[in-house]
Amino acid sequence: MAKNPAFIILDRDGVINFESKDYIKTPEEWLPIPGSLQAISLLTKAGYTIAVATNQSGVGRGFYTEADLALIHQKMLNSIKALGGNVDKVFYCPHLPDDHCSCRKPGIGLFEQIADYYQLDLRGIIAIGDSLRDIKAALKVGCEPILVLTGNGEQTLLNNRELADEIPVFPDLLTAVQKLLQEEQHV
Repeated sequence: MAKNPAFIILDRDGVINFESKDYIKTPEEWLPIPGSLQAISLLTKAGYTIAVATNQSGVGRGFYTEADLALIHQKMLNSIKALGGNVDKVFYCPHLPDDHCSCRKPGIGLFEQIADYYQLDLRGIIAIGDSLRDIKAALKVGCEPILVLTGNGEQTLLNNRELADEIPVFPDLLTAVQKLLQEEQHV
């Protein structure tokens, strides 16, 4: 697994917090997956800059507003900070799948926004997700994808068994981060 010790991209729903088929519409509905906040804290303490890239079509569907989304993200950021972690910036796509925008994963627009914002070459940057669209978007821009089995991860692996031979797969974000940091210590 190639590593860039300075930067990592995380998906949100199913990686950091529990997924909901009814969408996460309020801060109260945002619930972290056990270990995910600690994982982000470990990355922060190891010197990583962390960006989140997340599809949020609930905005486009009218289930919640961008102001609601900002409150949800503020709860997430505060929860992470309370454990000594930091997410530098959250990039999100508010569009519907039928909008055919470039930012909705598996499109690469969110990744391009990250590259532009940080003036960063994404080749070799680790991107962690739980869905095939996360993996596809990461591969298109040269990132090193990791699949976690939380959220949609188990179903993603079940439907795409070849992924187990192509990319690293971990039970959850904490396990992935622990392995990544352990490998860095042995380089």
